[in-house]
Amino acid sequence: MVAKRRQFITDSILLASSAVAFPHVAGAAQSKRIKIGQIGTAHAHASGKMSAIRSLPEIFEVVGIVEPDKERRKKAESAAAYQGLTFLEQDQLLNTPGLAAVAVETEIEQLTPTAIQCLKAGMHVHVDKPAGTTMTECHALHDEATRQGKTVQMGYMLRYNPAFELLFQVIRDGWLGNLTELSGTMGKYANDATRKQLAAFPGGGMFELACHLIDAMVTVLGKPDQVTPYAFRSHPEKDTFADNQLATFHYPNLVATIRCNHIDPFGGPRRAFEVAGEAGLFQIQPLEPGKVRLGLTQPHGPFKKGFQNVPVRKTTGRYDDEFRDLAKIARGEKELAWDSKHDLAVHEAVLLASGMPIN
Repeated sequence: MVAKRRQFITDSILLASSAVAFPHVAGAAQSKRIKIGQIGTAHAHASGKMSAIRSLPEIFEVVGIVEPDKERRKKAESAAAYQGLTFLEQDQLLNTPGLAAVAVETEIEQLTPTAIQCLKAGMHVHVDKPAGTTMTECHALHDEATRQGKTVQMGYMLRYNPAFELLFQVIRDGWLGNLTELSGTMGKYANDATRKQLAAFPGGGMFELACHLIDAMVTVLGKPDQVTPYAFRSHPEKDTFADNQLATFHYPNLVATIRCNHIDPFGGPRRAFEVAGEAGLFQIQPLEPGKVRLGLTQPHGPFKKGFQNVPVRKTTGRYDDEFRDLAKIARGEKELAWDSKHDLAVHEAVLLASGMPIN
């Protein structure tokens, strides 16, 4: 069942990426621009997501943005990403004629309840990560999407990273053989302001940042049988932030490990993801831009036996392909490759890896 599910996911991802690689094919089916709005500017990815949407004017019409917090709204009004946009109340945005989708970029605590309101209004939603602080919230989100017949696209950006797309294809084609290891690390050096913000979550950086890697892990391996978290608080005199974490994910034939280190001065370039099998090895480091090293015991396709650096396609922006995919979904041209079963498995793994309760 895991293998069939992984086959479906990776086939869908490849179909999505082929439309990006051959825009003349995708463009033939495009119709009028999709009306989209954004709620919230508090999320760390908020301005980047709006910049990505606005970089695709042939696809999207941004009808407005909602920011109920007066201080954040004032700051956003002067930010380049939001220049010239109309600020609306939430009810105004959701009642805009023809609105098809909303990007939810609030503070983490409000992501899921805000997205549910958008779904009830009949919108597809792009919801930044993670999907709330409990499984109850995540279930409610996907239950509402099912009732409304709408799509929840979680903001796990590595799904559309060309290096990860290639990884999913290599695994789909069986080039690595039986998988024996999976490991990943994603960290950075957090300043005092970031530490204070993330200390509000007992799950620390594993919850807020390494969730990207957990999403990729579940795409490759499916739902883990058992998760064991380890958390260290390096500066208890300063705060309660879990700034150095490790989690192990137990599968029938292997144990995967994910690390998240927020006291790493070289956290960015050290970010990595690696999958090993009996017939090969796939390494991505750094994650962005994705640099790939592939090792094979036998040649496959254009790749030789042994180790080689593999070039991957360049993207126009960090989040652009997420929204290109969302446009296809809003037009009814395809379904999202990552379904609710996947998202629920990811969120449970994120919570458990972060040492957070799942209820």
